[in-house]
Amino acid sequence: MDRLNKLGSAFQELHQGPPFLIPNPWDAGTARLLELLGFSALATTGAGYAFSQGVPDFAVGRSKMMNYIRQVVSATNLPVSADLENGFGDSPEAVADTLLEAAATGIVGGSIEDATYRPDQPVYAMELAAERIRAAAEAAKSLSFPFTLTARAENYLVGRADLADTIRRLQLYQDAGADVLFAPGLRNAEDIETVVRSVDRPVNVIMGFHGVQLTFSDLAALGVTRVSVGGSLARAALGAFLSAAREIRDQGSFEYAARAVSSAEINGLFGEYGERLKDAASPD
Repeated sequence: MDRLNKLGSAFQELHQGPPFLIPNPWDAGTARLLELLGFSALATTGAGYAFSQGVPDFAVGRSKMMNYIRQVVSATNLPVSADLENGFGDSPEAVADTLLEAAATGIVGGSIEDATYRPDQPVYAMELAAERIRAAAEAAKSLSFPFTLTARAENYLVGRADLADTIRRLQLYQDAGADVLFAPGLRNAEDIETVVRSVDRPVNVIMGFHGVQLTFSDLAALGVTRVSVGGSLARAALGAFLSAAREIRDQGSFEYAARAVSSAEINGLFGEYGERLKDAASPD
């Protein structure tokens, strides 16, 4: 529990300091590589994990998602925040249960979105959406270690590009107890800055979408606290995989190997990770 207290406090402190990047690994190996590269925290990606399992986004059930979260948590010494999708249920009670189950994996943060996954009503009505976040916040407060709750307004990802509605939702989620606010899909500086100025919680922005030309420095200047990349790292890896496989199939050549990371480099990185663990475990 002392470990969770330290990780939870460290994750909370990150949101008080300068803006930071929180990349999204999709398995244990990518989690360790991101830690080795010097990132200060990680977030799971429901999309990236789904792709690694050969299914579309949102097709992974709660049990499998929890197993994936455990894998990431066990692979790294960094604070981990989990993508808990819509809480795997409509009711506030279901959302609270999901958060508590996820917290038992060792995460110190998690996000709940307001998407229903139903085309006739793609997001929950505001009142219910806020009650769901309130239930998650109460569950988080019941934990014995610091937990950072992120509330997501999914309007822009489900075809509802309504900035006013999105801001109103984020304000309601703020009042319901969310620690971080997130409206994925915002694509320009003006809208992002408007969101940041409309709330009094740290704002997460996701990058890695096609057509969005903003840098980390740009986002920091807009007042964004946290920048994630969702499933885009997984898509980048799968893009390289598909390109190589198509070269083999269509051309019968293997030039892709010249662009691939070497076995020596990967072995060296994972060996370095093992040495770090040994050093951390050694008595002074």
